[in-house]
Amino acid sequence: MFSLERAISYAPPMGFEAPEPDDDAALARRIMASAPARDASAEAEICRRLGPRVRLYGLKHLRNEAAAADLMQDVLVMVLQKLRDGAVRDPEQVVSFVLGTARQMVIDGRRGARRRVQILEAFPVDLTPADEEAPEPLDTKRLGRCLSALPERERTVLVLTFYDDRSADAVAAELGLSAGNVRVIRHRGLERLRGCLEAAGGEA
Repeated sequence: MFSLERAISYAPPMGFEAPEPDDDAALARRIMASAPARDASAEAEICRRLGPRVRLYGLKHLRNEAAAADLMQDVLVMVLQKLRDGAVRDPEQVVSFVLGTARQMVIDGRRGARRRVQILEAFPVDLTPADEEAPEPLDTKRLGRCLSALPERERTVLVLTFYDDRSADAVAAELGLSAGNVRVIRHRGLERLRGCLEAAGGEA
């Protein structure tokens, strides 16, 4: 299993004379050429070179040290795997590939946060527990069953709205409907979903 810490802390054996350092593209080519074996020294070096750039990008856009560190690890793990799989088309552009991956992860993270907010707004939960008891966590299996039980059009509209983070206009364009019709279907689907969750909750 890949360990980022192991890659970064890799040290050549005693008596090994390190060659002149490669540039980023040459390191990327070495990693790709070594697959399915691993070129641990090339992986460690590319992590040392590119990791700080990803961390600075994370600090700028996430404004949180822990989040920036997590971003750096996630990006480097993904990039190394892509290099091993030969999925990086142009090793000469590996820096752009790394920063593009970081950018996409930040965007995906923000979309996920917006989706969570929308879901909480659609299914409000009282976070003030009675008698100091912790609130019951959302039953994702129950939610999945209720979602699957919806008519196909309502289910599709809800998934596109809350999972894919699309506006009513975008969903309408996807399904060949009017935006007003999408809003009506979405409202109807949410009402059915709430009813199903409440009924299922009463049976528990």
